[in-house]
Amino acid sequence: MRFKWWHGALIFALFLAVLSPLASSSPDGLERIAEDKGFMETAREAFFEAIPDYMVPGIKSEAVATILAGLIGTLLVFAIGYSLARLLKAKGEA
Repeated sequence: MRFKWWHGALIFALFLAVLSPLASSSPDGLERIAEDKGFMETAREAFFEAIPDYMVPGIKSEAVATILAGLIGTLLVFAIGYSLARLLKAKGEA
């Protein structure tokens, strides 16, 4: 199997997931605006959370839980994208 561009992209994304505990602890852009504008308390909880607060439940180490959540999310998004690309390519060849 030859090394393709997406192999490098996947490796880079997984590397960034491992570094995720080093990211800023400040709230993301949407949370910051909601706090600044004063409507954060009107937010409703999500009806479904696969990995709540970007941490795998049951793991005591916050850093490890965050890294695992990042790796799981990265691999899940990759699998969906790769499957969709293969499906569309097969459909185009038919």
